[in-house]
Amino acid sequence: MRAASVPAAPSGRPADPVPPATLPGVEDSRRRLAGVATMVGSGLSNQTGAALGSLAFPVIGPVGVVAVRQYVAAVVLWSVSRPRLRSFTWRQWWPVLSLAVVFGTMNLSLYSAIDRIGLGLAVTLEFLGPLTIALAAARRRVDACCAVTAAAGVVVLMRPQPSTDYVGMGLGLLAAVCWASYILLNRTVGRRIPGAQGSAAAAGLSALMFLPVGVVLVVRQPPTAEAIGCAVAAGVLSSAVPYLADLFTLRTVPAQAFGLFMSVNPVLAAVVGLLGLGQHLGRTEWAGIGAIVLANSLSMLVRRG
Repeated sequence: MRAASVPAAPSGRPADPVPPATLPGVEDSRRRLAGVATMVGSGLSNQTGAALGSLAFPVIGPVGVVAVRQYVAAVVLWSVSRPRLRSFTWRQWWPVLSLAVVFGTMNLSLYSAIDRIGLGLAVTLEFLGPLTIALAAARRRVDACCAVTAAAGVVVLMRPQPSTDYVGMGLGLLAAVCWASYILLNRTVGRRIPGAQGSAAAAGLSALMFLPVGVVLVVRQPPTAEAIGCAVAAGVLSSAVPYLADLFTLRTVPAQAFGLFMSVNPVLAAVVGLLGLGQHLGRTEWAGIGAIVLANSLSMLVRRG
């Protein structure tokens, strides 16, 4: 079998072969590979930011770290999209106000949970929020199996022990409820307000709500430069970087694949907590995390199919 002939150029000489990088299949593969790399970087950035923020807890506490994080998120979102607040109607304002409250409560409950039960367990419990949203409208048997698997993982993580911190567990579950509400409110805001204006407005309002917290902290106990640096790093790594990375990723990776990869965030959190903070988990905790990750992954794979 002989090779296919190369088409002639207008000048009469053979045309140069198409470079491999310009072939559609190769280009798509490279874009998806870049998207996957970005997702990995985004996940590690998010969990590393949370770990760095926890280093500031002894000085400014979870409330102070969350306040700084809200300020950073507001600056980032307002730089991306400047909302036209005067043009908002009440039908647009109420979900924005609700989103602002939920946004702040979600981060405050998560960081308070991290302070009490560690990064891996806190993020795993918070992840039940989007998993519940994914399974709420499900009607297939496999989705019921996913729900049972996730529930088993929660039971394993929250089993009664002398050292069980039920307040920390409750804060993690509150973060899950807030994340689920955050998803639903974001959908509403996205339908009623163009672009990222609604999210930017909500972030700005949330930052204003935490402004008195920052003033009180500075007056009562002036924070160290190291603590402020850790809190700012948490805001940048856990808010700015994931937000911008997700914008790029969703343009190059299918939404189903994006959701599937998000499933590994509890594992990334546990690994970062182990390597960065020395937070060791037993086999039982790892089994509980694995069950919840498996439930979400299986749910996303079924939808992908």
